[in-house]
This record gives sequence, C-alpha cells and structure tokens, in this order.
Amino acid sequence: MRLTIDTETDTYEQAIAAVQATYGLRPAVPANWPQAPAVDPRPDPQDLSNDDIGNGWNDQVLFHIIASLMPGARAVLRRITDLGGTASYDEVQQYFANHPTDPIPPTKIGGTLTSVQAVQRRIGPTGADRLLQRDERARLYRIDRPLVEGLTRAFALADARPDLLRGEGAGRVT
Repeated sequence: MRLTIDTETDTYEQAIAAVQATYGLRPAVPANWPQAPAVDPRPDPQDLSNDDIGNGWNDQVLFHIIASLMPGARAVLRRITDLGGTASYDEVQQYFANHPTDPIPPTKIGGTLTSVQAVQRRIGPTGADRLLQRDERARLYRIDRPLVEGLTRAFALADARPDLLRGEGAGRVT
C-alpha cells in the first residue's frame, strides 16, 4: 500500500484523515475538516519492489508473470515456489493428480507449464534465464533462490488481490 502526503499542500487534518482511511479507521471527523483524498486500501502491484533481484527480474515483473498465467500453470508454479524452488517431476505430478479442487493429470503437467515460458517471453526481462528451469536428467523443476523469494512476495499480493489474476475475480490484468 502506498500513501502520499504532500506537506506543501495537505493540512495536518487531511494527512491524519488519509492515514485513518488507509488503515480502515473511521473516527468521527469534525465537519469543518477538509476531506482527505480517496485512498484504495488494497495492495497494488506498484507496492512491490522494482529493484533488480537478478538478471533483470524484479517483484513487479514476477507478479505480472503469475497474473498472466492460466490458473493451472499458476498453481503448479506456486507449488514449486512453496517447496523452496525445487521439486521432482513425480512430486508435482502426484500432488496435482490427487488435488481435491484443481486436479491436473500427470500427462498434462508439462503442457501446463509450457505457458510459463510463453508468458515469460512476452512479459519477462529480455535475455533473462528461464524462470522455471527443468533438469530432464534429474527429473527436477528448479527456480533460482532470489526468484523464489520474489515469487513468494508476488503470490502474497495475488492472494490479497485475486481480481488482478487471469481467470480469477474480475479477470483484470494490469
């Protein structure tokens, strides 16, 4: 959440009212106080960092990647992220084959994850390494550690704002 108070133009009362509105506080405000600017208290992708976490990636780009994925691909990427960034093919296939609400047949996991690379080509940093790497010999999916941390922050925003995700809520992607 971002709140801006302009000390040159906003009065003390406006600043206090803006802070109270941001945190959902609704105290009685004297009628003669000016109205505070409207503040959307929900988190926003711009609240995430745009500092480079490696190879051109940042939290905002990672959020836009997950927001653009179809729900199945997003769920698989989240599972690998929740496992610390490394998971065997068998772990992922078994988890989703038996998933109570969003099952994905084991034969479809690879195709589901193909969309991660497609979205990365469209939205990700130019020339960046793959977000989700596959080691065919070891049968592992892997995400670099700094990206796991950024994805964790991006998924936290996704949890708070499902309306920004493809195939969820209002379906709006920013």
